[in-house]
Amino acid sequence: MAELRCLLAVGRAALATALACTLAAAALAASAHAAAAGTRRAARARDAGPAQVLSSLRVSTELWATIDVCNPPHQRNTVGVRGSMPGDGQAHDAMFMRFRLQYMDLKLHRWVDLARADSGFLPVGSARMARQAGRSFVLYPPAGGAAFMLRGVVSFQWRRRSRVLAALSRATKAGHKSLAGADPPNYSAATCRLA
Repeated sequence: MAELRCLLAVGRAALATALACTLAAAALAASAHAAAAGTRRAARARDAGPAQVLSSLRVSTELWATIDVCNPPHQRNTVGVRGSMPGDGQAHDAMFMRFRLQYMDLKLHRWVDLARADSGFLPVGSARMARQAGRSFVLYPPAGGAAFMLRGVVSFQWRRRSRVLAALSRATKAGHKSLAGADPPNYSAATCRLA
């Protein structure tokens, strides 16, 4: 009877040891699988194609355009356009913005690009994180005192070397906070009326 108890004790100990080894092996395998999945996700993010990058950037709250200067007393006939764009998290990618002004054509009932009010694409920094930039335009209103309504359009590009990964545009809207340049401070508007 003592031998049987001893065998059962040894059997239980062996079973417990075997069970512990099995659980440890399973935990190790799960950990290795999770690490491999993380590596695959990082590789996908690093090598993301334009469609994947575009879909995540398009819905970002850090993607906006606003008018942050509209003919203030000490900057007469000046309209400032500011944009914000999210980074794609990749330090080796670069971000660019292009600032334009448009006026409302009352005969055509649509916005039209204003001649010579286009910055072209300007580099704004690494795509590692979100960036803001802006451009001011000094305008000379037409003779006769006619008032006209302006808005800004900011075009955004994320580039990897010479390849454009994603390109989006936003018309100016109110309610955004400029990190610099707003006059008066915290000014944000969708349009600017000049007379």
